[in-house]
Amino acid sequence: MSFLTKLDGLMNDRNINKSQLSKESGVPYTTIDGFYKKGTENIKLSTLKKLAQYFGCSLDYLADDDIPERTQTIETIAAHHEGEEWTDEELDEIEEFKKFVLSKRNK
Repeated sequence: MSFLTKLDGLMNDRNINKSQLSKESGVPYTTIDGFYKKGTENIKLSTLKKLAQYFGCSLDYLADDDIPERTQTIETIAAHHEGEEWTDEELDEIEEFKKFVLSKRNK
């Protein structure tokens, strides 16, 4: 499956167009539009990283035409603390830290 076929599918899954993808992923519109007009032979690694991060898929999935199935990135982090009780304040701090880490994805 080609890069453009995968990109089209990913955009379709999110119901977005090239302009929205550009704004939300940080990849310039001219770059995304250029994939369709000029081809995808020399895609920069930095561009692939931004797209993979935005779509939550692996670099391999985007870059390798021989990988037909989308490989999800890890979305869940789990920790086990046996015998420890968390206060409401501590749980709020953990939730705020989680939001902080997630907010860094969009930069």
